[in-house]
Amino acid sequence: MRRARGPIVAIDGPAGAGKSTVASEVARRLGFTRIETGALYRAVALLAQRRGVALDDEPALARLAEAIDVRFEPQADGTNRVLLAGEDVTEALRAPEVSEAASRVAALPAVRAALLDLQRRLGEGGGVVLEGRDIGTVVFPDAEVKIFLTASAEERAARRLAELRARGIAADPKQVLEAIERRDAQDAGRAVAPLVAAEDAVVVDSTGRTVDEVARRIVELVRRRQGEERSG
Repeated sequence: MRRARGPIVAIDGPAGAGKSTVASEVARRLGFTRIETGALYRAVALLAQRRGVALDDEPALARLAEAIDVRFEPQADGTNRVLLAGEDVTEALRAPEVSEAASRVAALPAVRAALLDLQRRLGEGGGVVLEGRDIGTVVFPDAEVKIFLTASAEERAARRLAELRARGIAADPKQVLEAIERRDAQDAGRAVAPLVAAEDAVVVDSTGRTVDEVARRIVELVRRRQGEERSG
């Protein structure tokens, strides 16, 4: 399929693999729009926490997801500020407790169904980069470029630890690693849309590689696909 604004680039992978950072850089280099699907689930989790909605109350969480007011404000560096009902919640969405809650929320079929159509509407025209855990398998199984970005658990924990410390948050290395491994198990073992590489995805291991190296590899794949479409 040739889309009017360019291909859809789907980047899936486990927590801490660098999807958000890489997606921002890929979008910037290609001049594409970045759509943060993970932020939608985090926003639902944050809203649930604020309103006292239990994380196992699927009907109530689905209602939150159906009515949620989330907007992305693109920044010059390719990142987004995330607005929830007009409030900038970009930093709040990165809190460890929100991250863990989002994993539980994302495992609920009713919540995923509520957000699926929104994600597809945002990206259907192409010229977009989306990252998450089921973009290439469920949200856009026909995406022209599919990437499964991964890294060792130890490397991902080290990155997360550095991120927390940079924000002035004290964290225990062992606990951070355990949280990463627990999140991996939750994402891979959930009944709905488990974390798995699409059959036609290109696996990119970011262990020991810079953002520039990973982004360059993905941009090469996208441009190769664009060349194939033009020649076809």
